[in-house]
Amino acid sequence: MSGALAAKPSPILPAQIPAGERTRLQELADAASVSARAAGEPFVARPDVFEFLLDHPEFATHVTRALKLARYRIWRGPEGGLWLDDGWGVVGQFSVVYSAAGTRVAYAHGQYQSGLLPSIRGQAVVVIEYGLSPTADQRSLISAAVTGFVKLDSRIVALAGMLAGSVATAKAEKEAKRLVKLFAKASRAIEENPAHVHEAVRQRPDVPPNELEEFRRLLGLR
Repeated sequence: MSGALAAKPSPILPAQIPAGERTRLQELADAASVSARAAGEPFVARPDVFEFLLDHPEFATHVTRALKLARYRIWRGPEGGLWLDDGWGVVGQFSVVYSAAGTRVAYAHGQYQSGLLPSIRGQAVVVIEYGLSPTADQRSLISAAVTGFVKLDSRIVALAGMLAGSVATAKAEKEAKRLVKLFAKASRAIEENPAHVHEAVRQRPDVPPNELEEFRRLLGLR
Protein backbone atom coordinates (compact mmCIF):
# COMPACT_ATOMS: atom_id res chain seq x y z
CA MET A 1 0.00 0.00 0.00
CA SER A 2 1.45 3.36 -1.00
CA GLY A 3 0.14 6.73 -2.01
CA ALA A 4 -0.27 10.32 -0.98
CA LEU A 5 -3.05 11.24 1.37
CA ALA A 6 -5.82 13.42 0.02
CA ALA A 7 -5.94 15.49 3.22
CA LYS A 8 -2.98 17.52 4.36
CA PRO A 9 -0.81 15.43 6.72
CA SER A 10 -0.57 16.72 10.27
CA PRO A 11 2.86 18.34 10.82
CA ILE A 12 3.83 16.91 14.21
CA LEU A 13 7.57 17.14 14.82
CA PRO A 14 9.51 15.30 17.57
CA ALA A 15 9.60 17.22 20.86
CA GLN A 16 13.30 16.34 21.24
CA ILE A 17 14.32 18.76 18.46
CA PRO A 18 15.85 21.89 20.08
CA ALA A 19 13.09 24.41 20.78
CA GLY A 20 14.23 27.15 18.40
CA GLU A 21 14.79 24.77 15.48
CA ARG A 22 11.55 22.92 16.15
CA THR A 23 9.55 26.16 16.18
CA ARG A 24 11.10 27.24 12.87
CA LEU A 25 10.38 23.89 11.21
CA GLN A 26 6.88 23.67 12.67
CA GLU A 27 6.01 27.12 11.35
CA LEU A 28 7.33 26.13 7.92
CA ALA A 29 5.30 22.90 7.94
CA ASP A 30 2.15 24.68 9.16
CA ALA A 31 2.47 27.21 6.34
CA ALA A 32 3.24 24.57 3.68
CA SER A 33 1.91 25.30 0.21
CA VAL A 34 1.85 21.58 -0.60
CA SER A 35 2.26 18.40 1.40
CA ALA A 36 2.35 14.69 0.69
CA ARG A 37 2.72 11.39 2.50
CA ALA A 38 3.53 7.92 1.17
CA ALA A 39 3.81 4.57 2.97
CA GLY A 40 5.32 1.56 1.27
CA GLU A 41 4.96 -2.19 1.46
CA PRO A 42 7.02 -3.62 4.37
CA PHE A 43 10.32 -5.23 3.41
CA VAL A 44 12.89 -7.39 5.17
CA ALA A 45 16.37 -6.00 5.83
CA ARG A 46 19.01 -5.72 8.50
CA PRO A 47 18.14 -2.66 10.60
CA ASP A 48 21.79 -1.68 11.08
CA VAL A 49 22.37 -1.58 7.30
CA PHE A 50 19.12 0.29 6.65
CA GLU A 51 19.90 2.89 9.33
CA PHE A 52 23.49 3.24 8.12
CA LEU A 53 22.20 4.26 4.69
CA LEU A 54 19.70 6.67 6.25
CA ASP A 55 22.49 8.31 8.25
CA HIS A 56 24.94 8.49 5.33
CA PRO A 57 22.86 9.96 2.48
CA GLU A 58 25.84 10.78 0.28
CA PHE A 59 26.99 7.15 0.41
CA ALA A 60 23.42 5.89 0.01
CA THR A 61 23.14 7.61 -3.37
CA HIS A 62 26.34 5.87 -4.47
CA VAL A 63 24.54 2.60 -3.67
CA THR A 64 21.34 3.49 -5.53
CA ARG A 65 23.23 4.83 -8.55
CA ALA A 66 25.51 1.77 -8.65
CA LEU A 67 22.37 -0.39 -8.72
CA LYS A 68 20.77 1.91 -11.32
CA LEU A 69 17.75 2.38 -9.09
CA ALA A 70 17.58 6.19 -9.10
CA ARG A 71 19.15 9.36 -10.40
CA TYR A 72 19.52 10.93 -6.97
CA ARG A 73 22.94 12.43 -6.35
CA ILE A 74 24.06 13.84 -3.00
CA TRP A 75 27.43 15.45 -2.39
CA ARG A 76 29.16 17.72 0.10
CA GLY A 77 29.88 21.27 -0.95
CA PRO A 78 33.10 23.16 -0.11
CA GLU A 79 31.46 24.47 3.07
CA GLY A 80 30.66 20.92 4.22
CA GLY A 81 26.89 21.08 3.67
CA LEU A 82 24.93 18.50 1.69
CA TRP A 83 23.57 19.17 -1.80
CA LEU A 84 20.92 17.17 -3.65
CA ASP A 85 20.12 16.76 -7.35
CA ASP A 86 17.25 14.34 -7.88
CA GLY A 87 17.88 14.07 -11.62
CA TRP A 88 14.35 15.27 -12.41
CA GLY A 89 14.61 19.00 -11.86
CA VAL A 90 15.09 19.49 -8.12
CA VAL A 91 18.40 20.94 -6.92
CA GLY A 92 19.08 22.29 -3.45
CA GLN A 93 20.77 22.01 -0.07
CA PHE A 94 19.57 19.97 2.87
CA SER A 95 20.54 18.90 6.37
CA VAL A 96 19.33 16.21 8.76
CA VAL A 97 18.14 18.11 11.84
CA TYR A 98 16.94 15.14 13.91
CA SER A 99 17.93 11.49 14.03
CA ALA A 100 16.55 8.91 16.44
CA ALA A 101 15.28 5.34 16.35
CA GLY A 102 12.34 5.27 13.99
CA THR A 103 12.52 8.89 12.82
CA ARG A 104 14.64 11.22 10.70
CA VAL A 105 13.76 14.87 10.05
CA ALA A 106 15.45 16.91 7.32
CA TYR A 107 15.25 20.54 6.20
CA ALA A 108 15.86 21.51 2.58
CA HIS A 109 15.77 24.59 0.41
CA GLY A 110 16.18 24.79 -3.34
CA GLN A 111 14.33 24.99 -6.61
CA TYR A 112 12.42 22.86 -9.10
CA GLN A 113 12.60 23.53 -12.83
CA SER A 114 9.80 21.78 -14.72
CA GLY A 115 10.56 23.20 -18.16
CA LEU A 116 7.02 24.58 -18.33
CA LEU A 117 7.26 27.30 -15.70
CA PRO A 118 9.84 29.59 -14.15
CA SER A 119 11.89 27.89 -11.43
CA ILE A 120 9.72 27.09 -8.41
CA ARG A 121 11.72 27.93 -5.30
CA GLY A 122 10.88 26.80 -1.83
CA GLN A 123 11.74 25.22 1.50
CA ALA A 124 10.78 21.79 2.75
CA VAL A 125 10.54 19.69 5.89
CA VAL A 126 10.82 15.95 5.26
CA VAL A 127 9.96 13.38 7.93
CA ILE A 128 11.01 9.75 7.47
CA GLU A 129 9.36 7.32 9.89
CA TYR A 130 9.87 3.58 10.11
CA GLY A 131 8.90 0.69 12.33
CA LEU A 132 10.90 -2.48 12.95
CA SER A 133 9.42 -5.91 13.59
CA PRO A 134 12.21 -8.47 14.26
CA THR A 135 12.05 -11.63 12.13
CA ALA A 136 15.13 -13.88 12.13
CA ASP A 137 18.88 -13.80 11.46
CA GLN A 138 19.22 -10.20 12.69
CA ARG A 139 16.65 -9.07 10.13
CA SER A 140 13.49 -7.07 10.65
CA LEU A 141 10.34 -6.33 8.72
CA ILE A 142 10.65 -2.60 8.05
CA SER A 143 7.62 -0.40 7.44
CA ALA A 144 8.63 3.04 6.16
CA ALA A 145 6.72 6.23 5.40
CA VAL A 146 7.79 9.64 4.10
CA THR A 147 5.94 12.90 4.76
CA GLY A 148 6.95 16.14 3.09
CA PHE A 149 5.86 19.74 3.63
CA VAL A 150 6.89 22.28 0.98
CA LYS A 151 6.52 26.05 1.31
CA LEU A 152 6.79 27.73 -2.08
CA ASP A 153 8.40 31.11 -2.61
CA SER A 154 5.48 33.56 -2.57
CA ARG A 155 6.81 35.56 -5.52
CA ILE A 156 6.89 32.48 -7.72
CA VAL A 157 3.40 31.43 -6.63
CA ALA A 158 2.12 34.92 -7.46
CA LEU A 159 3.77 34.79 -10.87
CA ALA A 160 2.76 31.29 -11.90
CA GLY A 161 -0.57 31.10 -10.10
CA MET A 162 -2.40 27.86 -9.42
CA LEU A 163 -0.43 25.93 -12.04
CA ALA A 164 2.75 26.25 -9.98
CA GLY A 165 0.93 24.88 -6.96
CA SER A 166 -0.45 21.89 -8.86
CA VAL A 167 2.95 21.09 -10.39
CA ALA A 168 4.64 21.30 -6.99
CA THR A 169 1.97 19.10 -5.37
CA ALA A 170 2.35 16.43 -8.06
CA LYS A 171 6.13 16.59 -7.66
CA ALA A 172 5.92 16.23 -3.86
CA GLU A 173 3.60 13.23 -4.12
CA LYS A 174 5.78 11.55 -6.73
CA GLU A 175 8.96 12.10 -4.72
CA ALA A 176 7.43 10.70 -1.52
CA LYS A 177 6.30 7.55 -3.34
CA ARG A 178 9.62 7.21 -5.16
CA LEU A 179 11.69 7.53 -1.98
CA VAL A 180 9.70 4.87 -0.10
CA LYS A 181 10.01 2.45 -3.03
CA LEU A 182 13.73 3.19 -3.25
CA PHE A 183 14.23 2.12 0.38
CA ALA A 184 12.69 -1.25 -0.40
CA LYS A 185 14.49 -1.84 -3.72
CA ALA A 186 17.95 -1.02 -2.35
CA SER A 187 17.39 -3.13 0.77
CA ARG A 188 16.24 -6.12 -1.28
CA ALA A 189 19.27 -5.87 -3.59
CA ILE A 190 21.62 -5.82 -0.61
CA GLU A 191 19.87 -8.79 0.99
CA GLU A 192 20.00 -10.83 -2.21
CA ASN A 193 23.68 -10.28 -3.06
CA PRO A 194 25.65 -8.10 -0.63
CA ALA A 195 29.02 -8.86 -2.25
CA HIS A 196 27.76 -7.74 -5.67
CA VAL A 197 26.38 -4.50 -4.24
CA HIS A 198 29.59 -3.73 -2.38
CA GLU A 199 31.73 -4.37 -5.45
CA ALA A 200 29.48 -2.21 -7.64
CA VAL A 201 29.75 0.65 -5.16
CA ARG A 202 33.51 0.16 -4.73
CA GLN A 203 34.05 0.71 -8.44
CA ARG A 204 32.32 4.09 -8.42
CA PRO A 205 34.52 7.23 -8.44
CA ASP A 206 34.58 9.48 -5.38
CA VAL A 207 33.05 6.96 -2.97
CA PRO A 208 33.94 8.00 0.62
CA PRO A 209 36.49 5.32 1.62
CA ASN A 210 35.68 5.33 5.35
CA GLU A 211 31.98 4.81 4.67
CA LEU A 212 32.73 2.09 2.10
CA GLU A 213 34.80 0.25 4.71
CA GLU A 214 32.06 0.57 7.33
CA PHE A 215 29.51 -0.68 4.79
CA ARG A 216 31.75 -3.70 4.07
CA ARG A 217 31.98 -4.53 7.77
CA LEU A 218 28.25 -4.20 8.26
CA LEU A 219 27.67 -6.64 5.40
CA GLY A 220 30.11 -9.10 6.97
CA LEU A 221 32.32 -9.27 3.88
CA ARG A 222 36.01 -10.05 3.87
